[in-house]
Amino acid sequence: MKQMHSDLTNIDRTDVAELLARYLVGLDADPLDDDWAGGLFTADAIVEFPMSAHRGLAGMAGYHRDALGNFAATQHLGSPPVVQVAGDRAGLRANLTSTHVHHATRDGGPPELFRTGTLVDGDAVRTDAGWRLSRLSFRVQWMDGRPPAGSS
Repeated sequence: MKQMHSDLTNIDRTDVAELLARYLVGLDADPLDDDWAGGLFTADAIVEFPMSAHRGLAGMAGYHRDALGNFAATQHLGSPPVVQVAGDRAGLRANLTSTHVHHATRDGGPPELFRTGTLVDGDAVRTDAGWRLSRLSFRVQWMDGRPPAGSS
């Protein structure tokens, strides 16, 4: 019986880790629409960045589209997350390195890069549709380059 519980916990850890991976890859490669958000977040999810936050599934995709619209391209590289499962709830932590490519300059020079090293902390819950993120919080550890206008 203990082995079966351990196997299920490992499957849960993998499922929760995959949520974060799908979130990060999605930021760079997927259409950020309601299907994307609904496959990742709970109805009352909160995403917290140092400069802003969003609560609730409604508008979650638009919030991300607007933020990423400040850049011509992005790449988000996450470490394997540390996942702790307790029944139908899980916590996760990971490191993230993000590269943001500013839009081309008018003088034709190469676009500037803005890079960050970030600690990601989050929670997930098991729902009828599978595991979903209920909270993601991002704490910037370091920055290099010019952040987008209006951020601090």
